[in-house]
Amino acid sequence: MPRLAGYAPGAGVVEIETLAAQLPSGRPVIVIIFYRALLLASDTSAIDSLCAALTQRGLAPAPLMVTSLKESQAAEFIRAALTRLSPAVVVTTTAFAASGEPGEATPLDVPNVPVLQAIIASTKRAAWRDSTRGLGAADLAMHVVLPELDGRVLAGAIAFKEPLALQDGLAFTTLANRPEPDRIAFVADRIAALVRLQATPRAERRVAILLPDYPGAAGRAGYAVGLDVPGSVLALLADLRAASYTANGWPQTSRALLEALSTCCDDAALSLDQYEHFLIQLPDGVAQRIADAWGAPTADPALCNGTFRFRVREFGNVLVGFPPDRGRASERRADYHDPMLPPCHALLAFGLWLQHVAKIDALVHMGAHGTLEWLPGKAVALTSSCFPEIALGPLPVIYPFIVSNPGEAAHAKRRIGAVTIGHLPPPLVATDLSGDARDLERLVDEYAQADGLDRKRRERLARLIVETAQRTGLAREARVEADVAPDQALRRIDAWLCDLKDLAHKDGLHIYGRTPVSDDIDPAWQDSAAAERSALIIALDGRRIAPGPAGSPMRGRRDVLPTGRNLFTADPRTLPTPTATEFGRMAGDEVIRAHLQKHGEMPRAIVMDLWGSATLRTGGEEIALGLALLGCRATWDHATARVTGIEMLPIAGLGRARVDVTWRISGLFRDLFPAQIALLDAATKNVAARDESDDDNPLAAVRRSATENDGAALARVFGTAPGAYGAGIEDLLGSETDRETIGAAYLTATSHTYGGAEGTGRFLPGAFAARVASANALLHPTDDPGRDLLEGKEDAAFVAGFAAAAGASGREPDLIMLDITDPRRPRARPLDAALARIVRGRAINPRFIAGLMRHGPRGAAELAETVDRLIDFAQTTGAVPSTLVDLVHEAFLGNARVRAFLLRENPAAARAIAERLDAARRNGLWHPRRNDIGTDLLTRAAEAAL
Repeated sequence: MPRLAGYAPGAGVVEIETLAAQLPSGRPVIVIIFYRALLLASDTSAIDSLCAALTQRGLAPAPLMVTSLKESQAAEFIRAALTRLSPAVVVTTTAFAASGEPGEATPLDVPNVPVLQAIIASTKRAAWRDSTRGLGAADLAMHVVLPELDGRVLAGAIAFKEPLALQDGLAFTTLANRPEPDRIAFVADRIAALVRLQATPRAERRVAILLPDYPGAAGRAGYAVGLDVPGSVLALLADLRAASYTANGWPQTSRALLEALSTCCDDAALSLDQYEHFLIQLPDGVAQRIADAWGAPTADPALCNGTFRFRVREFGNVLVGFPPDRGRASERRADYHDPMLPPCHALLAFGLWLQHVAKIDALVHMGAHGTLEWLPGKAVALTSSCFPEIALGPLPVIYPFIVSNPGEAAHAKRRIGAVTIGHLPPPLVATDLSGDARDLERLVDEYAQADGLDRKRRERLARLIVETAQRTGLAREARVEADVAPDQALRRIDAWLCDLKDLAHKDGLHIYGRTPVSDDIDPAWQDSAAAERSALIIALDGRRIAPGPAGSPMRGRRDVLPTGRNLFTADPRTLPTPTATEFGRMAGDEVIRAHLQKHGEMPRAIVMDLWGSATLRTGGEEIALGLALLGCRATWDHATARVTGIEMLPIAGLGRARVDVTWRISGLFRDLFPAQIALLDAATKNVAARDESDDDNPLAAVRRSATENDGAALARVFGTAPGAYGAGIEDLLGSETDRETIGAAYLTATSHTYGGAEGTGRFLPGAFAARVASANALLHPTDDPGRDLLEGKEDAAFVAGFAAAAGASGREPDLIMLDITDPRRPRARPLDAALARIVRGRAINPRFIAGLMRHGPRGAAELAETVDRLIDFAQTTGAVPSTLVDLVHEAFLGNARVRAFLLRENPAAARAIAERLDAARRNGLWHPRRNDIGTDLLTRAAEAAL
């Protein structure tokens, strides 16, 4: 049998010329690449079935058999075959990447068409069917992560291992790849949709552009971290018209666009009869799951006069709109307790309307992140009953995504088949101090100039510096107590000012495909803007987008520039990397130093947050940090750079005791990193098994004191139930919910422990509560210089949930925000100090506010987000002194120019700010300096309501 050849179902091996001659004339060619080993094992049923499905859809499948994509002969064969066959789409079922290095050119690039990855999994069918993760760790790495390095787009899994019938005379059962008929049909539908997109002239294409929405947060319509979404939509509409799309009649300002989308439209509607017609065609059980959670469609509050209407406007052939809210946990039926809450009827109706009534050719989701990719279902290798697939079907999805968020981009790629085109974050600028901090800095500068010249003047200045710091509240933030010696006070104030000035803040927001407005623009950023514009138009043509890495350019990742490429992530088998391990060790030393400085003793037990995107950005520094605190580190195969195990470091070498570390993992981390979960679990058990004293090894002490059947004793990796995401309290933040209820919700959500060889989860109620109750501190790492604690609910939810849960147990452990934005200089700050630094250095900074004011309603939304997150922390942690709230109030509402901007551009945001501040005052979270502030806030809220 030849090593490389064409293949025809039923005929076997054929020459390329014969294969080309057999293809029906006029039909788009779909090349399917598969391993020769399948033919040798007579195991080609998945390939044969896919060919049949494509033929039924009017396409011409052209299978190619190879030994490996990396062999030079195979690579040359693929190049020649693709040139000869001129396919519309290439489908690979091969594992690993074809490129030698991530992002390098491969033979698959020759026709410049999309390359889809169809998985013939080594996972057994039953394991796939029963798992929320979908695929095992090996399949995830080989068939999903590594092919993404070539720019391949995941089409889905088409076959799984199944045992063959037992044959007489054989003492074993053989496994074979068995096609999954409905998965093959879906992959074929996805291929056909791409071909239709290619064949439809630009002027006739119907494109939907979706904006993210946060209905529970007033004034936040079109909010995405770092991106001016309304401005980006307006820019894209102009680009589409310039590219010959039928796009016309759109509003000319962001404010006018959001106003146009603020109400539902009769032209964008799905009647109840239509909805129920589509609903009964969905897989068995889907309609019942929705009804169990939300009741009958007639009970959906979005249904009006027998019709679901949507916030969508048509501008020619381009539809722009907001998807309906997915439904909040607080609004579901009281007897529904599944953490994987299905979407409400209105959101599902919206997806069905896009597919079957609006009949769009492609969907663009402008900004991260949306709702659809987070709906319940498997993490990867979805089924027809998974809600992301139900809502979007096989639609081509193009998703501009901030380049510094690799984890959530990977989630969109793997769950909705999105081409995630990286976009720039906003540029950062150095902090110029303002207000009291600026005045204090001038006094310190004057003191430095007087040093050595005039002793009496210097002494007067020293007293004035300390008095000014105490009068303005800065002494508290600089950790200058009343009885501290003057020289020590001056050193602390100077160090605090230097730390504040080290904070960089955003200069405005990014508009997709546009060069940032800044005084000194990096040429690579200018190139990125052009690349972003070009990539989106190319993707809408159904052509290939070159792959590019994801990461934070502000953290030294210059390789992510230019943006405008199809994002890929790191190989999880290499995490933590050796460099990340060294940085993790340095961060661990900083955590211990800070704890010793404050308490005079080592921490015994720590809970630390571990997130998916952060792990990918840093190469696993947070994982390495936890291992370093345990007193161990990863080991690697130096030929492949893959992590192979754990090395235990002796106590004598550490020079300190080990720390009992509990990891609270995010849902995304759980989905992306089963092997790392297994590594952390193994490290914990190995440390606990060591013969060391209780003082040196608290985990060994736990092991010795545990009963034989106590399965929770050494559980140290915790998270939400499989398929669930978040901290469990997001919907409670901003409400009048008491702290005890918030803490209970956080503990209830963290219901599962994870571990074992596959990083699997098991329900272990109450176990995490015990870890929180025994912790000396929460460790919350922050690594992205372009984002801080007052942007998005995620940080507030995880930190506030822990603080509330610990407080309910009568304890107040340290809340340590570990700043690793510069990994060579980690800084462990208490939460109150971290928040004060953000408020003074970023939130009230005149240049920061001026940058946002260039972005109309989206800039106003950023100010509302800052207030909400600050009061969330005040409500749950007690780490926000009234001084900080005074500063924010004065900068946002007390400043006449900023107040006028808010009222003009985003009245909902203005009202939200006034009402949230007033609620903080009424609930005793803020004690304003002015007695009339309550009346003032009510006036502002009333102005915004007009």
